[in-house]
Amino acid sequence: MNLIKKYLLLIIGAIVGGGAGFAYYYFIGCGTDTCPIRSNPLISILFGAVIGVLVFDLFRKK
Repeated sequence: MNLIKKYLLLIIGAIVGGGAGFAYYYFIGCGTDTCPIRSNPLISILFGAVIGVLVFDLFRKK
C-alpha cells in the first residue's frame, strides 16, 4: 500500500496519458500503416501513457 501511495501520481499520469493516447488514435489516427503511432491503438495508448508518466513526474515532490 505504501508503494501505491509513493507512485500514485505516476499511476494517474499513466492512466490519463493512456486515455489521451487512445483519444488521439480515435479522433486523429490514420487508416494506413504509414504512421506507426496513429495507426495502432495499443501503440498510441502505450506512447500516451509514457508521455503522461513523464509529464506527471514533473509535479512529483522529490
